[in-house]
Amino acid sequence: MKFKNLFLSAVLITAGITAFAQSGTIEFEEFDLDNGLHVILHEDHSVPVVSVSVMYHVGSKNENPDRTGFAHFFEHLMFEGTKNIERGEYSEIVEKAGGTLNANTSQDRTYYYELLPSNQLELGLWLESERMLHARVDSIGVATQKKVVVEEKKQSYDNQPYGDIMIQSFDKAFHKHPYRWTTIGDADHIMAAKREEFKHFYDEFYVPNNAVLIVAGDIQPKEAKKLVKKYFGDIPANNGEIYRPQVVEPPLAGEVRDTVWDNIQLPAVIQAYRIPAMGTKDYYALEMLNNLLSGGESSRLNKKLVDEKQLALQVMAIPMPLEDPGLALVFALPNMGVDSKKLEDAMNAVIEETHTELISDRELQKLKNTFESNFINGKSTIARRASTLATNYTYFNDANLINTELDKYMEVTKEDIQRVAQKYFNKDNRVVLYYLPESQKK
Repeated sequence: MKFKNLFLSAVLITAGITAFAQSGTIEFEEFDLDNGLHVILHEDHSVPVVSVSVMYHVGSKNENPDRTGFAHFFEHLMFEGTKNIERGEYSEIVEKAGGTLNANTSQDRTYYYELLPSNQLELGLWLESERMLHARVDSIGVATQKKVVVEEKKQSYDNQPYGDIMIQSFDKAFHKHPYRWTTIGDADHIMAAKREEFKHFYDEFYVPNNAVLIVAGDIQPKEAKKLVKKYFGDIPANNGEIYRPQVVEPPLAGEVRDTVWDNIQLPAVIQAYRIPAMGTKDYYALEMLNNLLSGGESSRLNKKLVDEKQLALQVMAIPMPLEDPGLALVFALPNMGVDSKKLEDAMNAVIEETHTELISDRELQKLKNTFESNFINGKSTIARRASTLATNYTYFNDANLINTELDKYMEVTKEDIQRVAQKYFNKDNRVVLYYLPESQKK
């Protein structure tokens, strides 16, 4: 996005990108409005910037199986304008004020934010209140964003090498839980949906009692509280039921294997392991296990498969932080001429070592140092703090995890890492996909 004021642009870039040491306690204030909106205020006068953000507790898992992609669709639609903001002007208003804005969607929540000069706090609150109360869900906006979303799916998933890895992995790892589809959804579902269906989704989920508002940065809390009440206090709550799926996915109960023929030059081996929900004791240990396997050049998978045996060009182990039990992916690209089965056997051998042997004291300390650094960096900017506060409240009803969650990583033992490796990273709990070049298909 283009900024109109170079000085304000520089301030915003500094606030959004430049990390500073922030190892102390993050102070914040919480309160609820009568309509159920939870509000968190965080005061920091280090730079003249304010972040206004809203996280709605709705993601792709809240969708109808016959109408997937709605949560992501709304990420786009909510920039169309409102009753009091003309079509296409939402982003322009923020830019003219010297700010920037964006949004993102996951399986569990949708997040909107503006980063503005602090003298534009009231503008940011008005904009987000307009989105919550008066968003345009009309035939023009719906038709426009249908085309945008379908084109995004084509470019980012359908026509991208390895683009449907997430789609394939989640589809094969889940059979009952709505995680079986990903946030991009099905283009046919979006195209078939009527305006009234989108309006119903908006009315159910884009309500104050399904959201948390974060106001962070160069603010005076007393004044900020008055403005929050002014712009959000009279927005009606949803007095009906807000759909929260309570699906417990049964165990995978045996390895699932498949071959995906794709428009690629190099094969790939993907292992998708079912893992526990974020915030659980096992999840913290699994995050450390994943970092042990592929966190940096000295990690076990990289050292063994890339450096020593030269079987792989690249290897990664990535946990998916989800509100319900989800997936961790182990992804490897073989070197030229390396058979996929040989590469998979080598991956399995490295993982098997974590089943049979405790990691060393040095490895454990390195992992804890890494997570301590990540924890501090996660609080290094106003925007990051706002996002963390929103996530912790939405998922765990505990915004103060921004100050205490590091303890949960520091409590992880070598025995915990071995235990979760055995429990979750095993053959009966995974999907294995071979991605092979379409040109080799007989």
